[in-house]
Amino acid sequence: MEISIPTSNWLVVAPEIVVLVTALLVMMVDLFLGKEHKGRLAWLSLVGVLVAAGLSYYIWDGSDAVLHDMLAADGYALFLNLVILTAAALAILFSVEYTARTGLARGEYYTLLLLSTTGMMLMAAAINLMTIFLALEILSLALYVLVGLNRTEMRSAEAAMKYLLLGAFASGFLLYGMAMIYGQAGTTSLAGVHDYVLSLGGDIPTLLLLGTGLMIVGFGFKVALVPFQMWTPDVYEGAPTSVTAFMSVGAKAAGFAALGRVALYALGDLQGDWVWVLAVLAALTMTVGNLAALRQSNLKRMLAYSSIAHAGYILVGLAAGSESGVSAVLFYLFSYAFMNVGAFAIVIAVGKFGNSAEPGETLDDFAGLAARKPGLAVAMALFMLSLAGVPPLVGFMGKLYVFGAAVQADLTWLAIFGVINSVISAYYYLRVVVFMYMREAQETEEMPSPVCPALGVGVALAGVAVVLLGLWPAAILNLAQAAATALLGG
Repeated sequence: MEISIPTSNWLVVAPEIVVLVTALLVMMVDLFLGKEHKGRLAWLSLVGVLVAAGLSYYIWDGSDAVLHDMLAADGYALFLNLVILTAAALAILFSVEYTARTGLARGEYYTLLLLSTTGMMLMAAAINLMTIFLALEILSLALYVLVGLNRTEMRSAEAAMKYLLLGAFASGFLLYGMAMIYGQAGTTSLAGVHDYVLSLGGDIPTLLLLGTGLMIVGFGFKVALVPFQMWTPDVYEGAPTSVTAFMSVGAKAAGFAALGRVALYALGDLQGDWVWVLAVLAALTMTVGNLAALRQSNLKRMLAYSSIAHAGYILVGLAAGSESGVSAVLFYLFSYAFMNVGAFAIVIAVGKFGNSAEPGETLDDFAGLAARKPGLAVAMALFMLSLAGVPPLVGFMGKLYVFGAAVQADLTWLAIFGVINSVISAYYYLRVVVFMYMREAQETEEMPSPVCPALGVGVALAGVAVVLLGLWPAAILNLAQAAATALLGG
């Protein structure tokens, strides 16, 4: 009797394997390094991330390779790999000095960061409800520990507990929704669900709609959509700043990646039933995030509410439900990686010489920064203006594409909502610039020591990207359009 052994195309998950192997190497090398040499683990981690990014670009040949109907290496997944790995690489650069200063320069820090990155990449590649859930748990478990890793900081422990409890609720909603969809469609494959929905015609079973709603709730928690965003400000404030920078982009990209596959591909023929839900959630998320950010004097909390608002902008593109909407979302996520991680990097840098009880986190710490550290002030101004959507920076282009896709999808009211919210957000972003350039520092002190070279390089790269991608967005936008075509099969 001849046994047939299925062949496996492991090239599909080659970037994920590289990151996972790097995480294992970091654990092993950590055993042989003295305490004073733990910083070298950052460079090993960075090499693994850069190799995975290069491999993601290398295997992107336009074909859609699949591994056992569970994972896909299509343009959509590979583009999101670049977003996630960009955020990871920048976070690692910014971690070198920060972990040494806070006592977090340990092997488990970089191992957990790489494991979380692996989960995010798997989530972007997942084409089965089972792998979506497993990838989500991989990234979430690593982030729960990273958030609470600073055992000397009470806020960190509190943030980890809140994130764990609410994350468990979110996973429950998501899993229950998946079970309902499986019970109705009889398959966990997204392609199978897609075929089942096509066969329904106009008669939509209630169980399928309930499952879709519960999955939206689960993803809503993960990407911080209103009214599921209550964990975000406390977790962002309490977590180590380098972790906050990473999760603010990586977790959001992974969540929207899975939501895009489920909503636009598997349940694409039900668009008339769910589009208004996403549109309303987008409007609420933009508004609540921006209005709450207006009152914040803590930079990490302000950026947390800003992150909620940007989740609303991104959701506008998904609500459009078109190829142009998906490409706009992907371009927005890529540009957001540089803007937001860069802003948190300045918080890390200023924390080295801040005067408050929470150094680097309050507006007062940024007073007079232009005189003390002009380079950091210029970079922070670029990030704030880009997040506000000021032309010609990349944040403006991202919002332009997202709102344009909404107008093309007859969601003009939602685009108008987005423009109004962008105007509102300008107040709290520009307030940071005002403090840096028009306020004097509360205390005169000797000029602080130079910025860590790794952090300086990361900030410079992010700042240059914010400008260049705004002036010449065509190259990345073309890749995003190819990725959107891979998802929707256009």
